[in-house]
Amino acid sequence: MIKSSSTISKVPPITLYFWLIKLLSTAMGEATSDFLVYHSNPYVAVLLGLLGFVITFILQIKAKRYIAWIYWLFIVMIAIFGTMVADVTHVVLGVPYLWSSLTYAILLTFVFIIWFRVEKTLSIHSINTRRRELFYFAAVVATFAMGTALGDMSAMTLHLGYLTSGLLFILLFLLPAIGFKSFRWNPIFSFWFAYIITRPLGASFADWFSKPATITGLGYGDGIVAILLTILIVVLVAYLSLTKIDDTNETTTR
Repeated sequence: MIKSSSTISKVPPITLYFWLIKLLSTAMGEATSDFLVYHSNPYVAVLLGLLGFVITFILQIKAKRYIAWIYWLFIVMIAIFGTMVADVTHVVLGVPYLWSSLTYAILLTFVFIIWFRVEKTLSIHSINTRRRELFYFAAVVATFAMGTALGDMSAMTLHLGYLTSGLLFILLFLLPAIGFKSFRWNPIFSFWFAYIITRPLGASFADWFSKPATITGLGYGDGIVAILLTILIVVLVAYLSLTKIDDTNETTTR
């Protein structure tokens, strides 16, 4: 007997593959956004990012269940467009990274409060209705924008550089895992804490590899880094799509 639609999940389970692809997507989004904005017309790049975001959002919303390539394609577009939004806030509008980080943090908090008041849970294990899915992705978008601002603030405003920032965010990323295992931290809090940190973590290492040595990078270039990360993501998502090892909806009762 096939599961009823009310129990069909629209998001993947939290596995090693989830965290690996999430980190790769944040890094790829950073490198791709920078390449498009700085090597083409920035206004056209932002419009293309918005178009990609809208198209993949429609694909994800219309899907009846979790489909690996659709879900992760949308996450990648959130990473690219979210980076563009955060960069436009700083470069075009002149908003300091500290203020943009605080603004996006307030926005994310607002999303969480409304989500919890309406649904009584923030667990991603319960993303099985359209409304919960919309709340989930609203939170995801906010985490990307806030994480981008945090990463840039750490590297530039605090003058830590990309590598030092990346190492700092590794420690912060591991903190909720330690708290959950050793100190019984709330699992939902631990997940979202780690999820937020993946954005500045991935972006910091992407910038470290791609940016010139004059600003603490290795100088490989945004384009090369974006292409290599894209290949890694495609390989992993193709593997998940073929094996369906992360698709909990595949289980049936015979």
